[in-house]
Amino acid sequence: MHKTIGIPVSPSAGAASADETRGMLLGLAGVAIFSLTLPFTRMAVAGLDPAFVALGRALVAAVLGAVWLRWNRAPLPPRSALLPLAMVSLGCVIGFPWLTSIALRTLPASHGAVLVGILPLATAVFSALRGNEKPSRGFWAMALLGTGLVIGFALRQSGGSFHLADLLMFAAVVLGALGYAEGGRLARTLGGQQVISWALVLSVPLVAPLVLWLCWSRLGSFADAGAGAWIGFAYVSVFSMFIGFFFWYRGMAVGGIARVGQVQLVQPFLTLVGAALLLGEPLELSNFAFAFAVIAVVAAGRKMQVRR
Repeated sequence: MHKTIGIPVSPSAGAASADETRGMLLGLAGVAIFSLTLPFTRMAVAGLDPAFVALGRALVAAVLGAVWLRWNRAPLPPRSALLPLAMVSLGCVIGFPWLTSIALRTLPASHGAVLVGILPLATAVFSALRGNEKPSRGFWAMALLGTGLVIGFALRQSGGSFHLADLLMFAAVVLGALGYAEGGRLARTLGGQQVISWALVLSVPLVAPLVLWLCWSRLGSFADAGAGAWIGFAYVSVFSMFIGFFFWYRGMAVGGIARVGQVQLVQPFLTLVGAALLLGEPLELSNFAFAFAVIAVVAAGRKMQVRR
């Protein structure tokens, strides 16, 4: 059983600061796990069908989520949580993994990484639209500046124009941000572990039949996929789709969706390093320049006011 995370009406400055710091650290742990998602996804889709990678990882994680819920004797979520959980399923369990898996068949992980860098702004937008938080103008300025940096980096890498794979990545970001914002809000009452676990379980009626059909139609290709593809599939199934969300949603619940979401601005550059180590993709000096600039923006954004 999880304790309900209460948000005090008038917290002291010290308590609020401690919560924000703790939330940022938890969020950073989640980002570190998520930062290897694109390199391992690219490894997986090199030998496996993108649809199988996206939906299969959701099914594996759903089994883990069901086991966790059973082990902790978690109660059924309230009826009011079903729609937000469905949005988490749509965005984080199905939409983002599926679209990125298709895009990474042709897009280098290092290029896709910078496109994912606009997730913090998109998450903050969805949070504001839902009325959860009211970021200050200074916060928005920092978010826009950071997003401008990663978009400029993406355009520089792609020769000044976007391709179809780029558009798929942007659509994945929109869906992922929707799931992040709804999950972060719901984690305040259910807890991050229950949010992702129930979202995964709710996706099973849709995901399981599709995975079974993909297994039946592509059974012969599994043996030829290679160890690298299965290692990539295992990582995105266990860590990207399940364990990472334990840290991520908990961090947003404690420190605030918009503020902790800014930590994700450093994810593209962690992914660049991961892509270089795992896939041998080139890591240029200019990448580090952008990394330092984005980290500076994150540090500045952390000091801006966000009313909760």
